[in-house]
This record gives sequence, C-alpha cells and structure tokens, in this order.
Amino acid sequence: MAGITGARVLAVAALLCAAAAVAGAQQASNVRATYHLYNPAQNGWDLNRVSAYCATWDADKPLSWRQQYGWTAFCGPSGPRGQGACGRCIRVTNRGTGASTVARIVDQCSNGGLDLDFETVFKKIDTNGLGFQMGHLNVDYQFVNC
Repeated sequence: MAGITGARVLAVAALLCAAAAVAGAQQASNVRATYHLYNPAQNGWDLNRVSAYCATWDADKPLSWRQQYGWTAFCGPSGPRGQGACGRCIRVTNRGTGASTVARIVDQCSNGGLDLDFETVFKKIDTNGLGFQMGHLNVDYQFVNC
C-alpha cells in the first residue's frame, strides 16, 4: 500500500509540474508592444473590414463579443499561435506605469510581441504618453479568460 501512495504522490507532483509549465507558457514579461490603427468603432467592429487574420473564424461572432474588449495582434514569445490564439484574451500591463487592460486577439503580427489597437488598448495603458512618444511600450501579458 505504501508503494501505491508513493506512486500517487509522484503522479500528482508530475501533473503539478506540467500544469505549472503550461501556465508559464501563457505569459511573458518585458515584451515590445507597438500600436496598430484597427479603428474598430469606425470600422463597425468588423474583422473582415480590417483584414484581421482571425476573421476566418471570428467574423461572425456577435457584435457584443467583438466589442467586449479592445483588439490586438499577437506574436508574443509565449502562448498559442495562429488560429489557436484567435478570440483568446490577454491582460496587458504597461511595465512603466502598471496600467493594464484586457485585449482580445484578432490578428497575427510579425514584430515578436503585440500590436495593440491604438484607441481601444494602447492609449488605455499608455497613461503617461511615453509609449506614444517612443512608438512602443514594454509590457507584460498573461492569457486570461474572456
């Protein structure tokens, strides 16, 4: 019976380590975030109109779903890629000010970080205006439930 208990303890420990590794892969620190002019309000929150990569899967989602969060393109160092990222949400925190907001991934990018919609995400966390002056922010992000 002691061998079974030991085996269970090892199995639980292995599962906890695997869960921690997965959780760690769902966030990143000190990531470069630029801004993009999706202008979702002016474009009717229409993913097709802005040629967002995720429109293939998410363009027919209800308007309330598309409006719920600001938009971002995702190409961060940790987390799902391609279709697996579409529609997911991330909490983005400005490392300089601590300001944060939740954004919905609607697109891909190639800058190695995030490409935040200027009006609905970037401006909300660029509370001191330095990000706009520099053309980017240094942020932390974490995948969260939408």
